[in-house]
Amino acid sequence: MIIETYSPGETFQLGERLGRQARAGQIYTLRGDLGVGKTVFTQGMAKGLGITEAVSSPTFTIVQEYQEGRLPFYHFDVYRIGDIEEMEEIGYDDYFFGDGVCMIEWADRIRELLPDHVISVAIEKDLEKGFDYRKITIEGLE
Repeated sequence: MIIETYSPGETFQLGERLGRQARAGQIYTLRGDLGVGKTVFTQGMAKGLGITEAVSSPTFTIVQEYQEGRLPFYHFDVYRIGDIEEMEEIGYDDYFFGDGVCMIEWADRIRELLPDHVISVAIEKDLEKGFDYRKITIEGLE
């Protein structure tokens, strides 16, 4: 599925819509260059899950946990993972195979840990179509 958005608000709303539909145990992988809107999309997803606290990128903590919504939400940024053992140290399997929803940025760095079925989200810019234009490709969503 390919969705085009033309503002950060539309990108947020798409994330929010997916958050409202999210089910326990789903794992989303999120790809996109810096400044493409990954955090905006994730903030929308959190709102759709009923989370009201501020959501930011977990760049220095690997994972941010949000428990207040209708499902727990785990936002990973594994860009700084140097070794798979770091994921084991934080107990990644409790997150991946638990009752919450996971959003993983830079998931290609831990590909061997991911289950067979994940929902892949890729966000791309195309400046020819406008500064705020985004092409969002979602694969694996049933």
